[in-house]
Amino acid sequence: MTQYKAAAYLRLSYITVRGEKTGQAREPGYQESDSIGNQRKLIEDFVANQPDIELVSEQMDDGYSGILFDRPAFLAMMDDVKTGKINCIIVKDISRLGREHVETSRYLCRILPAYGVRFIAINDCIDTAHEQNGDQLLIAIKTMTNDSVCRNSSVSTRSALQAKRKSGAYVGACPIYGYQKDPENRNHLVVDEYASLVVQDIYRRRVEGTSAYKIAEELNRQGVLSPLAYKVSRGLPHPTKGFADSPDAKWSPTTIIRILQDETYTGVLIQGKTTTPNYKLKNTVQKPVKDWAKVENTHQPIISKQDFELVQQLARLDTRAAPEKDSVYMFSGLLVCGCCGRRMTRKTNIYKGQRYIYYHCPAGKSQGCQHPARIREDDLVQCVLSCLQTHIKSVVSLTELLNSISRERINHDLVAKYTTELADNGRQLEEAGRMKATLYGNLVNGILDKKEYRSLMDYYSAQEEQVQAAIALLREKLEQVQDDSSSRLKWARHFEQFAAMTELDRRAVVTLIQSVTVRNKKEIDISFRFQEEYEDTLKMLSRYKEAS
Repeated sequence: MTQYKAAAYLRLSYITVRGEKTGQAREPGYQESDSIGNQRKLIEDFVANQPDIELVSEQMDDGYSGILFDRPAFLAMMDDVKTGKINCIIVKDISRLGREHVETSRYLCRILPAYGVRFIAINDCIDTAHEQNGDQLLIAIKTMTNDSVCRNSSVSTRSALQAKRKSGAYVGACPIYGYQKDPENRNHLVVDEYASLVVQDIYRRRVEGTSAYKIAEELNRQGVLSPLAYKVSRGLPHPTKGFADSPDAKWSPTTIIRILQDETYTGVLIQGKTTTPNYKLKNTVQKPVKDWAKVENTHQPIISKQDFELVQQLARLDTRAAPEKDSVYMFSGLLVCGCCGRRMTRKTNIYKGQRYIYYHCPAGKSQGCQHPARIREDDLVQCVLSCLQTHIKSVVSLTELLNSISRERINHDLVAKYTTELADNGRQLEEAGRMKATLYGNLVNGILDKKEYRSLMDYYSAQEEQVQAAIALLREKLEQVQDDSSSRLKWARHFEQFAAMTELDRRAVVTLIQSVTVRNKKEIDISFRFQEEYEDTLKMLSRYKEAS
């Protein structure tokens, strides 16, 4: 009688970590699932009644899908097959070996027989040592059934996850740094008090002009744990793969930039950015932005939307720090030459022992700038400070005046304004659609050639997209006014916080100013942020006075 040295192979797609099912590999807090224990007991009881089988090893893949075959324990078992350490594999049923029809059949019908390996699936009554129990038709039926179950399960799971994402439920395994899963609702994020303070500090430093490199360097110097190290130290769920792959990883500019670009910190939940081509492949592909699940106000924000947008605007500026400097200069990225429109450069001169700092246009007449702008830094600072103080006083006065007017009347005027603009945009959209509808007929009748047809089609399509975007924004504003969910003068708070300002600093400059155009030594133009909101409010007040 042939004696077989067998390996018991156990597998389950999900593991339990601290009482919660996950799809990750084992980590601290891992608890062996009941299913794994049941599979082991079933195999041990079976072997106890088989005198020709000796159980010499056990391989367990807990937390690995049966669709793929790059499981570590499975590969280790196949190494034992190839070296002759085992010549028998025992599983609870075929689905434990694998669920993908083609690859599972390849192992059962070609690879294992080639190595002379006996295969036993206890619950499926399959034993390849006995011809009647190892029929290939039976194996094919079983593997096709398992594959079908897996496909249906995948479709169902994807649909359920997408529905949850669209409803604003968090379905990820590892919340971003600054948040944790709500203990009472695992699909809701709550603020991590300590980590949120670090995130706020990162945004504050960036607004003040500190580079991502310097922020990371300072956090490391202060001994602040990086996101991965912090999660490991607190026993929080963390990715096993990603930007940082070791628990002792330090803060890096990449980590800082990733935090500065994550809209989740504003209370917006964005999920479903990636997907897999189908349930048999694990490589991910990026989904179009329009297919992302984006839901507002799903959790408490750590960063205000205004500060987040300000940081994104700063990222688009040329704000490189000077050598041996921790932060950028006060006007870095904001000064524009009034003649040629180029960004101005900061220079330092020493004349008769005195140090002069000035800004100038780097282009000369040879590069197309006929009147290169130039201005001393101290004069610029004084001029900008004076203009800012005057504008802030105007905004504060405007706020006080509006507060004396009934909210209902103001909201009524806003509703009328937005309704009128929506109607106008609607007419533009209809006109663009009507023009597109006539193009094909003109092409068929020979009025337009193919090149003209495509050009006009592209033009009207772009016009439609632009108008549709404007309509979406106006509808959002109209809804906010109608349900009074947003403050009418929320933008004004940016200016009010600097009402007592006596000295100019980088934070005030980037928070309140869009750009500064230097015409000459005595003439500059300042473009303030929220200028559209400011002018709309003035017009609204004007209409109110006329109607009173």
